[in-house]
Formats: sequence, C-alpha cells, structure tokens
Amino acid sequence: MKFEALKKYLKGLPKVYWIYAILILIAEIIGFATHPDEPGLYTHNTQFLPLALALPFFIARNIRKNFRRSLYTYIALQFSFLAADYLISSHAGLIQLTFTFVPAFIFWLVLFAIWNVKQIRQADSRRALLLSAIAWGLFAFAFPPLPLGPAALLLLVPWFIVLNRYTRGQAIFATFWSGMLYNTINYYWIYNVMNVETAPSGLICFGVMLLIAYFSAYSVLAAFIYSLAREIKIKGHAWLLILYPIFYAGLEMTRTRGDFAFPWSHLGYTLGSNLELLQMLSFIGIFGYTILIIASNMIVAKALERPGIKSKWPIFAPVAIFLALLIHGSIVLSRPEAQPFYGIDNENSPNIAMIQPSIKQGEKWSKARFYSITTKTFGMINDSVHPGTNIIILAETAIPDHIRRQPATIDQLFDLSKKHHAAILTGALDFKRNPKGSPRKYDIYNASFLFSEDYPSYQRYIKKHLVPFSERIPFDEIFPILNYVDLGEGDFVPGKETPVYEPYKWTPFICYDAIFGDLVRESINAGSRLMVNITNDGWFGRSTAPFQHLNLVRYRAIENGIPAARLANSGISSFIDQYGHYSLNTEIFTDRVIQRKMQLKTRDTLYQHIGDSVETALLWFFLVYVVACFAGKVLETRAKA
Repeated sequence: MKFEALKKYLKGLPKVYWIYAILILIAEIIGFATHPDEPGLYTHNTQFLPLALALPFFIARNIRKNFRRSLYTYIALQFSFLAADYLISSHAGLIQLTFTFVPAFIFWLVLFAIWNVKQIRQADSRRALLLSAIAWGLFAFAFPPLPLGPAALLLLVPWFIVLNRYTRGQAIFATFWSGMLYNTINYYWIYNVMNVETAPSGLICFGVMLLIAYFSAYSVLAAFIYSLAREIKIKGHAWLLILYPIFYAGLEMTRTRGDFAFPWSHLGYTLGSNLELLQMLSFIGIFGYTILIIASNMIVAKALERPGIKSKWPIFAPVAIFLALLIHGSIVLSRPEAQPFYGIDNENSPNIAMIQPSIKQGEKWSKARFYSITTKTFGMINDSVHPGTNIIILAETAIPDHIRRQPATIDQLFDLSKKHHAAILTGALDFKRNPKGSPRKYDIYNASFLFSEDYPSYQRYIKKHLVPFSERIPFDEIFPILNYVDLGEGDFVPGKETPVYEPYKWTPFICYDAIFGDLVRESINAGSRLMVNITNDGWFGRSTAPFQHLNLVRYRAIENGIPAARLANSGISSFIDQYGHYSLNTEIFTDRVIQRKMQLKTRDTLYQHIGDSVETALLWFFLVYVVACFAGKVLETRAKA
C-alpha cells in the first residue's frame, strides 16, 4: 500500500519539477567530474552551475507552489555529491559547501520565524513564555558568585508549571526563548573573546549566538521529552515522569563527552557558595545534585496543581532537601579531620608557591613584550618566593611562545629551579613537525613543563580536553579536511597521558581539564594525591566566569577527596583542601604570589570509586529513556486509533 501511495505521489509531480531535478543532477555530475586535485577545501567555477540552473526555475509557478520539495531536492543532490567528492577524493568544494548549507539554514530560519510569530500571537504562549523566562532568568543568578544558590531548589517551578499545563508547542516555544535568556546571562562573558582572537569580530559574535542557541536546544529537548513522558499513561498514571530527574542528569552527561564537550553550567553547580551543602558530593557527585534540584522543582509544581490544602504538603520538599544537605554537611565538617587543611605534615607535605602576574590578555602574545613578560614573572619568583619552597607554579602559557623556540628561557627556568631548590611547573606551547602530505604541517600542543634540578630535561604534559572552536575544530581527527579550516582557533592537538610527578605524587591539569571528573579520577587511580590546575582566565574579563571556573574545580576536589592548588594568570588563584575549604584566594587582575604548605589526599570518597560507572550509566539511561518515551507515544497513538 505504501509503495502504491509513493508511486501515485511521484506521478502527480509536475513535469517542470522533473526537468528541474534532472538539470540539477547533470550540473552536479559536471561539477563532480571537473573537480581539481587540490587537497582540502578548493574553489572551482563549476560549483556555481547547480545554483545558476536552480534559481530561474523558482520563477515557475509549479516550482514555487512546491517550494519546499524543490529546495530539498536541490540540497539533497548538492549534499550527495559533496559527500561523494569527500569520500572518494578526501577534499570538498568550498562554494558547493556554502551553497548546500546556507540555503537550508536561511529556509529553516524563515520557517522558525514564522512559527514564532504564530506562537507569540497566542495569549497562552505569551503566558508560558513569561513563566519560563522568570524561572530560567532567575536560575541564571543562582551560580556563584551570584546570590540565589539555594533557591535553585524551587526557581524552576514556573517552568514545570508550563510543562504541565500548556501544549507541547507552547512549552517548546517558551523553553527555547527562556533558554536563550538563561544562557545569555550565563555565558555573556564569551564576548570577551572578540578582544583577543584573530577571527573577525562579526564571525565570533555570530558564533556566540549559535553557541547560545545550541545550549538552549538542550532545554528544548528536555521540554519535548517531558511532554512525551507526561502523555504516556500506564494504568492512568504518567510513571515515566518519576524518572525524569535522572533523565535530566543523563542529558547533562551528554555535555561532558565528545569533541563538543562543555560541562560548564550543570544545574547542581548552583549550590557552590555554601560549603556545608556540598559535602554530599562525595556520595552522589554533581549529577546527584542535578537530580535533587529537578526533583525538588517537579514536586512543588505538581503539589501546586492539587486541590485542597492537605495535599500541598510536598511544597516543603525544597526545605527538606536543603536541611538534609545542611545537616549532613555540618556533621561532616565538624569532624577533626575535616578542619581546614588538616593533617599537614611539615616533612611530607609540599610547600607550594603560585605566581599570579596578571598579564593582560591582549599583550600576552605580543612578540615585542615576550621579554618583559618573562622578566616580570621570573622577578616575582626571586622577590617573593620563600626559602624552603618545594614547587613553584606558573600559569597556563606563562611562557607565551613555543618553548623550544626559547632556549635561553629554558636555561633560565633550570637556573631558577637550582637557585630555589624547587621544581618549577610552567605553561607554554610546543609542537611536532609532521611528514609531508599530512593535513597539518605541525601538531601544536597546549602544554605544561616541569623543570627540576633533579632531572636533566623537562617533563611535559599536554592538555587533554580542548575548548571546542577556541582551541580546536571538533571532529578534525575523523574528518581531516577540517584541518584546512582556519577560523582563528588555536588548532591544538589533545594529549593522551596522565603524569604523576614525584616526590609528592601530584598531577597537572591545564585549564579546562580540571572540570572533567573522569580525568581527575584517572589521575587518582594512577596514584595522584594532589591536583595542580594552571589556567589563563584573562580573556574572561571582569565577569562571573573566573568565579564559576573556580567553583567547578572545588566540586571536583570534594567529589573525589583530592586537594587542589589552582593558579590563574589573572586570578582567581586559590588553595583548596579535600573538603573544599579555600585558602589565600586572590582578587582578579592583581599581581600576587601566594604560598603555603599544601595538604595531600588522605580522604577516600564513594564517588571517587563509582563516579565513572555512575556517569556511564546515566548516558545509557538517557538513551533508554528517550527511546521509551518515543516508543510509548507510538504505542499509545496506535491504541487510540
């Protein structure tokens, strides 16, 4: 029956459509047959031919009547030959690439705009948007250092009311735009990249808008799946909604894996301003906190819908969760071993000095200022580091160049190590020349280097998790052609190894690395007893981002019971013990040397052992839940039919 329907549909297409489709196909074949041998992204005039042939046809009435079908035919043929060109010859036409995706993007943008206009004309959609905007707008002010942290347990109640009461279309409309508001407040500081990156400001601004829309799509998916789970009834009850908080934690987990990984604003990070509230991290981790926050808000929203005062007792769920976390944390922190930096041994605990020179981001990569930058940094070591120091820490890219291009600086670092009888860790770039014919002429590394009088050569660690689009184009290993794209990004190659340095068994983490729990647990399993996190947060500017970044490292310390020494070029630098106490926090954009005896790991936490299994299970649960929601909806629809 379906085949007959398809046959009837194809017969009903106008002749002008078939002429159009055949001509586009011929144009694609000509373009494919005449492509050059140029590697990577190439340009060739024949790539204009399909578009040149397609445009006049859209004047024809029958084509305009079937605009969507005709446009999709054009895009499908373009994409098919683009893919064939890449799979056969490992290159692609830049013009064809543009004419494939730009028309589709513009068309979908127009459809999206039309849909939004229809929604905004509806009073219910406007009310839903107002409620969602209140919820997510306020929630954005719950992340440290902003003040609404504990209120996260009930701030999303208006959003869940929207999900419960309004249609799917209205809920998705409200969720997307409130998500745009939430993510704009959360990530406004990314605009600072326009002041330091080499790509055009307009392109970066457009990229930031797409990034915020991409993050908002996660909220849209969450709303869509909730609407499915709400409608699937088992014996008259929407039982799948009970498991929705776990699904949401699984959704957050998807942001921690792969080349697009950006696990910055998990909902559970909102409680970071109160140390007592964080002690449960050692048992349930960051995703357990997300589950608690989502469950708390869902319970309150559901209770508000029930008639009668007696049935509204669940509205006290946020208070119960808050008190449970507070009491547990207070008990944990009252123990002798949980006192700030308890158990420091003068002989076996390292004395660490961290150098924060606050080099301005715009000046950091100036060749003319290289000597003055290193002179200032090394001068701060000589002027301020106390005798008896064991480890001196310099920030990410404290040496603003490829270190092997600066042999005199290498000699200076070894001399400083001998003078102060201390190991020196510094951030710098490194490279490796590739064989001829490789897409990359060089592999570039964002790395740290350990200099010690006990070793004849430095030891290197290469950053493992690279910031997508800033330090690396995602999937450039899977699709080598992406290595020919230059949007001003760092174009680094990630590292593979996790070192543990003697004698104190410590591991360096560069910037972004320290917010990934699996990397921290990997170092602990290798024997590490201390995290040393070096970063350059200068491009964040005077914003909330340096405080948020510090908060993420604190969560990793408590989750896994491992102390952290964190140095940022422009602040905030801090020592953090295994229960999350801060010590000697610096102000941002100040020159400062902070130094103290540092605690080593003596605490064993449950999440340290089960974290990898829990997070893998969350990913699987996310997938199973999505499939169950779609399958349940299909079965329910068939049953009604």
